[in-house]
Amino acid sequence: MVNTVLNILDKVNTPDDLKKLNTNELNELAAEMREIIIKKVNTTGGHFGPNLGMVEATIAMHYVFNSPVDKFVFDVSHQCYPHKILTGRKEGFTNPETYHKYTGYTAPEESDHDLFKVGHTSTSISLATGLAKGRDLIGGNENVIAIIGDGSLTGGEALEGLNNAATLGSNIIIVVNDNDMSIAENQGGICNMLTELRQNNGEVKNNFFKALGFDYYYVGEGNNIEKLIETFSKVKDTDHPVIVHIHTIKGKGFKPAEDDREPFHWILPNTLDRLNDAPAPQGESYESITKEYLLNKVAEGSPIVAINAATPGVFGWNKEFRTKMGSHYVDTGIAEQQAVAMASGVAKRGGKAIMGVMSSFIQRTYDQLSQDLALNNNPATLLIFWGGISNADATHLCTFDIPLISNIPNMVYLAPTCKEEFVRMLDWSVNQNEHPVAIRVPFSITYSGVEDKTDYSDLNKYQIVEKGEKVAIIALGSFFGLGKEVRSKLAEAGINATLINPKFITGIDKNVLEGLKSNHSVVITLEDGELDGGFGEKITRYYGNSDMKVLNYGSFKEFTDRTPIEELYERYHLKSDLITQDIENVL
Repeated sequence: MVNTVLNILDKVNTPDDLKKLNTNELNELAAEMREIIIKKVNTTGGHFGPNLGMVEATIAMHYVFNSPVDKFVFDVSHQCYPHKILTGRKEGFTNPETYHKYTGYTAPEESDHDLFKVGHTSTSISLATGLAKGRDLIGGNENVIAIIGDGSLTGGEALEGLNNAATLGSNIIIVVNDNDMSIAENQGGICNMLTELRQNNGEVKNNFFKALGFDYYYVGEGNNIEKLIETFSKVKDTDHPVIVHIHTIKGKGFKPAEDDREPFHWILPNTLDRLNDAPAPQGESYESITKEYLLNKVAEGSPIVAINAATPGVFGWNKEFRTKMGSHYVDTGIAEQQAVAMASGVAKRGGKAIMGVMSSFIQRTYDQLSQDLALNNNPATLLIFWGGISNADATHLCTFDIPLISNIPNMVYLAPTCKEEFVRMLDWSVNQNEHPVAIRVPFSITYSGVEDKTDYSDLNKYQIVEKGEKVAIIALGSFFGLGKEVRSKLAEAGINATLINPKFITGIDKNVLEGLKSNHSVVITLEDGELDGGFGEKITRYYGNSDMKVLNYGSFKEFTDRTPIEELYERYHLKSDLITQDIENVL
């Protein structure tokens, strides 16, 4: 697939080497970089289309500016692979043995050319305003360049950053990488504004950026190195805020990604090797169950609406599903705050809002969860996907949603252990009008229980699945299977433990907990998330003035970064034999 002869890239180890190349060599370099990105990402997985579209612009920026003296801030880091290749980390893209050496996001510990560890969206302009203000205060004179794209301008922080950057009164250069896409299709009025600018070569009467106070430059050929160098040279060392709006091709150089951009935003390993394969049959999943539920509600005439913030692929909400949903589907763009507040408004007016969100991204909207939704007690439903301990990058950890959501008054946070409970919880949430409800959707259907007849309107009632004595295991949601394993291990040691499915994350069942005191001396809690502020601490607090010993199992308060999951489970004692040993030591 890839030419392993890198005539130009072999000569480029730092941005200074770049400046020695002529135009033809720069273009050859771009082709070589694109080839190694395609091969590397197909091997490891990662962001594909955004990086392919940003190759020429990255070359031009490093050719004109002087990193790391001049400061580059990449938004989301979706577009940082070319930057990494040019700043001493090309071995992470040319040598399969070191493909995993570097993270997929900017990382200051890797290089002085990276200013921030960034993986969430719409932050670059705000961070850059701080760099520029700090520079001005200490008398510096370097360029500060924020790079933003892939729909990130729809995020509230990006607009706040623009608002402040426009009046900074000194050097700040914002490169708007406009590839006419977000993660899925671009959404909203900002998308329309960028489209009008593109269609008119940047010449429109009501130019949003100029209206804010920016000097504005448009490069229609955003993958043309010569034109990019020309424009960047014009704005270098500016003494006022500047927007450089470049129109690039997402997925450039790989035609399937150019033609169908959404599925190639981020790819799994070996995706490109399977392009001509027949689609693999899809088994039942929580994503398919949710889609079927929503489509049935629409068919029934329900005023239901599925809402997400630019990441429909996380929930399997593909183009076919979105088309079938019609006006019952809303993508707010990269704007989780808008999505939660909109869901609250829909619920207030009598509609049925179901918002899908990845666990890592729900933390971007804490204030709206608290103020706009829970304080007003509006009955919207939030589906929290991918929550749990994982080997993810530090930027995309999904272990913080339980402490975040479960400690907001009025919120009801539920944790199903099986598909029957999930459907029952979802149906109850949609049909009740008393509370905002969140459901922590398990990764996969690994356990199927009996018919769930729980009345979830009777809040915080735990289910005793197996009665025993001495030890009680309270196993939350996706860790219910682990709880069953622990119970089996204890049985081998002659201990008949009680197994409890709490179902509710946000409250405690005092009757059940009090009843355990009569013939139990140890209670353990299992949760697939951070312990500090989490579910288990509620149990510990209840037993604080009693003789009951409580062991909490979950993740520590830490940022892990691509740490193997088995290593984490060992560290946290989240293995049945380790937990059993702990219990025996206490007994």
